[in-house]
Amino acid sequence: MIVEEIKHLCPDCGSDQIKRNGFTGGGKQKYKCKACGRYGSLNPQQSYPHVIRDQVLSAYLERPSIRGLERIFGINRLTITSWIKKKPRACPA
Repeated sequence: MIVEEIKHLCPDCGSDQIKRNGFTGGGKQKYKCKACGRYGSLNPQQSYPHVIRDQVLSAYLERPSIRGLERIFGINRLTITSWIKKKPRACPA
C-alpha cells in the first residue's frame, strides 16, 4: 500500500503550522497559519487568461447584455464590467 502525504506550507512565513479554516464562496478550502496569522486560500485563482478576456470583449462588441455574457462564459458580470471599463477604446461608447 502506497500512502502519499501532502504537506502545505504558509506562503508568507513558510511554516507548516496551518489549519483548515472554512471555505470560500466558490467552494475552495481556506487555511489559517498559526505561526503568522495569515488567512486565505493556498492557491488562489489569480486572473483569467488574456485569451478569455479578449473573447468576452469581442463578444461584447456584438451588443449582447452583460448578464447574457455572464451566462455564456460563466464569468461574474462585475468582472466583465471592470474589463470593459479598463479597455474603453475596444468597446463602443
